[in-house]
Amino acid sequence: MSLGEFELIQRYFAEASTDASVALGIGDDCAVLSVPAGYQLAVSIDTLVQGTHFLEGTPADLLASRIFGSALSDLAAMGATPAWITLALTVPKAEDDWLLLFSRRLAQLCAEYSVSLVGGDTTKGPLALSAQVHGFLPHDHCLTRAGAKVDDLICVSGCLGDSRGGLEGLLNGFEDHSYADYLLERFYAPTPRIELGKMLLGKASSCIDISDGLLSDLSHILKASGGLGARLQLEAVPISSQLISTFGEENARQWALTGGEDFELCFTLPPNYLALLSQLSVPVAVIGKVTDRADIELFLRGEPCQIQGSGYDHFQRTDD
Repeated sequence: MSLGEFELIQRYFAEASTDASVALGIGDDCAVLSVPAGYQLAVSIDTLVQGTHFLEGTPADLLASRIFGSALSDLAAMGATPAWITLALTVPKAEDDWLLLFSRRLAQLCAEYSVSLVGGDTTKGPLALSAQVHGFLPHDHCLTRAGAKVDDLICVSGCLGDSRGGLEGLLNGFEDHSYADYLLERFYAPTPRIELGKMLLGKASSCIDISDGLLSDLSHILKASGGLGARLQLEAVPISSQLISTFGEENARQWALTGGEDFELCFTLPPNYLALLSQLSVPVAVIGKVTDRADIELFLRGEPCQIQGSGYDHFQRTDD
């Protein structure tokens, strides 16, 4: 039996959790939402398109993890506390197994991050997903890409390049499958660094989530901060042993710098906050410092070096 749009929403998405901030949720023309006193609203939207961001046949629960994690990562980069999500879902047809798998995983993630699904849209067409996320920020208090200063420390969370390693395995296979599950998990289920972003409010001078690759996203910070530069120590860039073991050190370092879609945070920190890093629950590495030169200088064990490529291109097809 073919489901109409409203039946689909009611069956799979109407029971998403709500809280006191949701005056009116799914089922009407608009959601009606209340922003707590003393806070402002941060809003971002992310889209995944089959063939550009994921391969045909990707399981629905993995797509739910990927769209949710990538969208919430933008809130993390601003230091916002997630509150609501809306979803636009385009599917070739309403398949019960697919929709159950997708909606159940989405509901699990919403519960884990205290996010309410408050609306969206469904339509028929080539598979694509868009998620708009909303979060709370204290008035006049947020992280942005602008604000880095000369001599600020350049820091990154987690390990970089793993997502690109997972994609490489999907496209060309894993010669060694020892860490395939780990790398695929990092590609399909990014962890939005929400608590880290909140901890950095009032301390970090700038912040961005790594979606296009470290070098590309760091350049956004430097440009927004008035055309500054950076000096990076490549041996300090955090790379997982799983990635190195699977694809070798050269590929791992290349992907850590330019692979993209790790959704870790890159931020600049005044040196007087260095002690803060030891108090964080998420691993953070200092990989360099901001300079007054309008370029990014790369050094490996004290020697200047160069890296090919710049970053992930969201207009390049994944299956090319």
